Amino acid sequence: MEAVLGIDVGKADFHCSLLVEGRSRSNSFPNSKKGFDQLAGWLENRKVGKVHACLEATGGWSEELAIFLADRGHTVSIVNPMAIKGFGQSELSRTKTDKADAALIARYCLAMKPRLWQPPSPSQRRLQRLGRRRVALIEMRVQEENRLKGPGVDEVRASIETMIATITRQIAQLDAEIADTIDQDPNLRENRELLESIPGIGERVATTLLGELPNLKEFRSGKAVAAFVGLCPRELRSGTSVSASWVSKAGNAQVRRVLYMPAVVAMSHNPVLAAFATRLRENGKRPKQIIVAVMRRLLVLAYGVLKSGKPFKAVLPT
Repeated sequence: MEAVLGIDVGKADFHCSLLVEGRSRSNSFPNSKKGFDQLAGWLENRKVGKVHACLEATGGWSEELAIFLADRGHTVSIVNPMAIKGFGQSELSRTKTDKADAALIARYCLAMKPRLWQPPSPSQRRLQRLGRRRVALIEMRVQEENRLKGPGVDEVRASIETMIATITRQIAQLDAEIADTIDQDPNLRENRELLESIPGIGERVATTLLGELPNLKEFRSGKAVAAFVGLCPRELRSGTSVSASWVSKAGNAQVRRVLYMPAVVAMSHNPVLAAFATRLRENGKRPKQIIVAVMRRLLVLAYGVLKSGKPFKAVLPT
């Protein structure tokens, strides 16, 4: 029987549930390089040479551990948290602890055999880390700019302005490193050009998609990509009670955030998405619903050009 490792990843630590030959073992480790090494030692002590590890898609907190395991020859699956939640509901699971969640993920992996995750290349890893650092610095700069607009800042104005200037220089340096990382990798450079062929997707969005979704074209469909990112519509219906359709929000928040403004721009400058938005508006959809739908369609178009290897070409409905 295949050894299965379910991992519930948190900010400070991660909990593991190991299933081998019908027996279950559990442990927890700090979410750090030291903790990763401790996990490797724990598996070695149990004479487990290779596992199928399964983690929820929680961004950087899970991806670093996934890369560590993949680099050591283990197979890894990263799944949408909603899939795990649905599996737990099917088991009528009531216990909600980190240890129980790890065991649930292990049972899901054993029963569902989720598709294997392909670790990003070194260039893609670098691009992702640079991009996330850039986002963090932008948020820090916005905070400082907001402080500058507040009352009672005269005594600290110089300090705030110095901090803003320093952060701005750091962002410019990261921009140069991001561009250089892509330019030095022929595959990344080609994919950036394909993405930028889509009206509404500029360099910033293209680099974010390449960093956050390095295996974008490996998904089985555009719908699967949208589900992974958390841009699938969600409707709650019970009898005569119906809630408004909305977005699931279970997935990569970084991608959802970066697609918002491009979707707004694309509704004016991308003929395909402008026509799509018009149809939704005529069908009575609300403004926010339209923007989310356009974000989803923009992501599907990105998937399409990368999957086909051909630049975007507008084909308007007749």
